[in-house]
This record gives sequence, structure tokens and C-alpha cells, in this order.
Amino acid sequence: MRPTSACAQETSPAPPAPAILHPAYPNGSGTALGQQIETLLADPAVSRAHWGIAVTTLDGTPLYGHDEGKLFRPASNNKIFTTATAMALLGPNKTFDTRIFGKLDAATGIVTGDLTLLGGGDANFGADDLPYARRSESMPTPAQPPALTDLAALVDQLAAKGVKRINGDIVGDDTLFPYEPYAESWAQDDQVWGFGAPVSALSITNNQLELVITPGKPTKVQLLQNFPYYTVHAEVSTVAAGNQADGIQIERLPGSRVIRVYGSIAADAAPDVEEVAIADPAEYAAMALRAMLVRRGMAVTGKARARHQKPNDPGSYHTEVLTPDPCDTMNIAGGTCTADCDAPSTPAGAMLASHTSAPLSDDVVLTNKVSQNLHAELFLHNLGLQASCGDGSTLDGARYIRAYLTHAGLDADDFFFLDGSGLSDHDLVAPRATASFLAYVARQPWFAQWKASLPDAGENGSLSRRFPDPPLKGHVFAKTGTLGESRALSGYLDAASGRTVIFSVMVDDHTPATSADHATMDKIVRAIGATQ
Repeated sequence: MRPTSACAQETSPAPPAPAILHPAYPNGSGTALGQQIETLLADPAVSRAHWGIAVTTLDGTPLYGHDEGKLFRPASNNKIFTTATAMALLGPNKTFDTRIFGKLDAATGIVTGDLTLLGGGDANFGADDLPYARRSESMPTPAQPPALTDLAALVDQLAAKGVKRINGDIVGDDTLFPYEPYAESWAQDDQVWGFGAPVSALSITNNQLELVITPGKPTKVQLLQNFPYYTVHAEVSTVAAGNQADGIQIERLPGSRVIRVYGSIAADAAPDVEEVAIADPAEYAAMALRAMLVRRGMAVTGKARARHQKPNDPGSYHTEVLTPDPCDTMNIAGGTCTADCDAPSTPAGAMLASHTSAPLSDDVVLTNKVSQNLHAELFLHNLGLQASCGDGSTLDGARYIRAYLTHAGLDADDFFFLDGSGLSDHDLVAPRATASFLAYVARQPWFAQWKASLPDAGENGSLSRRFPDPPLKGHVFAKTGTLGESRALSGYLDAASGRTVIFSVMVDDHTPATSADHATMDKIVRAIGATQ
């Protein structure tokens, strides 16, 4: 079981919080906006889906609601709560260190025993994504594996210290928090793709590799990996120009290092670039480090391997997430509650090299603009380290975020999150909770930084192709979300009246393989902008 804080053991259970009285949301056909939305939702193409809508002023005063108190799957709207909580509780300037430890004899340049690459929860280690910049549609197809410049800089530091030989293994250590690569209820078929990459305290190149399929005779299938990690079995054909191709599918069995790529691509198609998850990021980082050391002329007698921390048994996971820690609640509210917790251990030897990440605020921009799942999950785990006696587990992170949201005034019955990204189809939230939280965030000192992280209509991120024309282009700042037959869009809108309003539009169980709900959602947002 996870450790329990001393203060939590000594504190009497808090009395039940009084029920939150939700302000009434105008609805129905009594307003121009209500009439327009009722007409849109009556369309047979979308009327069988479940819709939830909340519209408020910037201070949270309700303007319109449609089933705003019902629960919906937020998909990537979950990142609204995760990234804002990270800004509040970790701070915009928070950084993360990736370090190398070992027992070095400076006179001989020999490291006795293992050389350990210790992960510090940096989501961007080995990636060159920051600061965020909109990817050009004409960006050339990648032809080389990732440069891993951060790792190369660490090797430079070792060389400067005179390291010549390592008489031991190269260890990728991600024991900063328990090894829980996949959160509760993530779909297994997502885990082969980059968007479902495993979570690790020692992440590298976003824990994914790019796979490039180029049409031709024969079709070229190339996995851009830094060394032999996966074996690729390609079964991809090129069909005649103008013909309908089947598309590309990727398959990898759990625990396997064999990737099967199959399907077809048209002869006149551009190269198809897919993102493939790295099965064990800490091991991959260790293998990459070992290869770099050898290339730099440093002898390594041992192998590359990973070191993980076994996760604790959380008991009834769903119940544990809903159970607040008295210390967390007190500290978030501005009180002081200390706990007698075990100190984290560090590897043997001295620190020989280190890399410090960019500030958290930079990563929040990237995470929200492109909806980066791994980074959101690492925010959650790093928040879990801040919890009372937290070990950085998924459970600790989810409970700590929950404590902050209730502190922000949200009804505890209006949301339930099991992860930080929204990939879990067990996540639930009411549109009124999303709107209420967006109003709370608007009052925080870091709001301007956080709002700038949201996709901007017609300009960048996941809204770059939505609302491309005036009056909404550049005037909708919102987080998108898509998961199966669920979709969400929530954020801020500069309305025709000149004021900024908050909106949250969510839909569950829409007709599969159609985009009618997507089109209707955008029409609803346009109606909000025109009438408010």
C-alpha cells in the first residue's frame, strides 16, 4: 500500500462538505441562443447523440445551459484541468533535472560499477519541441532518427570530466515514481501508437519513433530509430495513382519488439509518417546513452538496462481517487500540514552530468496546443510527488488534482479523472464544471500564460483549421478533445458584443465514423459568438 502521511493519520475525518448550490442556467427556446441550439440539436444527423453545453460570462455567471450538469467523457478536455493545476501547484517556472551518477576515479577516468541515467520527470528530454512553433504543412518528411541533443550534451559533460571506461552497466533509472506505463482503462490498441506511449520518469524523444512509409516499387518502410530496437515486418503495397488505398495499420503485441506494418498507399500520395510508441523508454534511453558513449571512444563492459520501481497496490483504485488526503486539502488551501515521509533514494556515486529542462510554462503551451498526452501524464505524476507523502503515482497525481479542483469550488460530484490526458474512457466531467473552472482560472495570476497555451482558432494547434474565417478566427481560445464517439471543445470566445464568454460543448455517443457532430459543435460555437 502507498505510505500514509503522519498528519493524515492524526487528523480526524473532515465533516462532509455542504452541497454546492449550482446557479440556474437559462435553457430552452426562451433566448435567441437557445432557439438556435435547439434547432441545431434537432437535426436527425446528431439528435441521437448526448449533448451538454454550458455558457457563462468570464466571471462564471450562467448565460445558457443544455444538460450542463450531466457527466460526459472529456477526452483531451481533461488537459484543461491537468495543465492549469500544474501551473498553480508546480508553478510556471518549475524545471526538471535529468542526471547521470557513477563512481568515477578522476585519475584513471574509470567508472567503477554502473553508470546511471536518472530520470527527473522531464517530458521534453531528448526532444527538440520547445519552444512551441506551429508545424508547417510543408515540413519535409523526416529522414533521420531523433538527434537526442540533450543526451549528447550529457555525454559531452562526461567527456569533459575525463571518463574513459565504465566497468559496469548503463542503467536507465525511472524510479522517481512508480512504473505505471498506462493509466487505468487505457485501451490496449492505443498503446502501439505515439499518442498512447508509455509514461516514464525517464522519457526520451516523447517516447515515440517516427515510421515513414514512402510509395514506390517496392514500398519503402523505414523506422527512424537510433539503434536496432524494433524489428519491422512490412506488408505494405503501393496501389496505382488515384486509387483508394487502404491506409496504414501498425500492430505490436504486448511485450514484443516486432512491429507489423500493413496496408496500402497510393503511388501519388505523400509519404505517410506515423508515430510508434517506444515500449520501455528508460531502457531505450540507456541503450542510446551506451551507443553514444561507445561512439565517443568510452569503453563499456556491461549492457544497457532499465531500473523501474514497482507500483504500490492502491486497493480500490476508484475509491482511492475519490478519497481526499487531509494534508493535501489543508496545504492547497494555504494551511500548513507536515508529514513524516521516507526520503527518496539516489543512485550510488557522485553526480557526473546534469540537464535542466525548459520551464513548465513552455511545456504547457506545447501540451495544450498539440494535445500531447505523454506530457499531460507527466504533469500528473509530478503533481503526485507534491502530494502528502506522494510517490508520484498515478493515484497520487489524480487525487492531488482532485483536491485542487474542489479547492477551486468545483462540485466533487461533477468530475472524476483517472489520468491526466483524457485517454481513459472512465474520465467524466460536467460541462458546468469545466465552465466554472475556466472562470476560476481566469482569476489566477498566471492566467495570461495559460490562456496563451490554448489552441487559437484558425491560427495554431488543434484549432488551426477550425473557424478559419472572421469573426471567429483568432477569437476562440479553446481545448479540443476526441476519444472514440466522444468529442469536446471548451474555452474562451470573444463574442460579437465585445465581451469574452466561456463555453463548454460536449457530445457523447455520436454516430460512429461520421463528422456531423463536429460540424454541429462548430455551428453551436458560432451561434454563441453571434448572440452573446
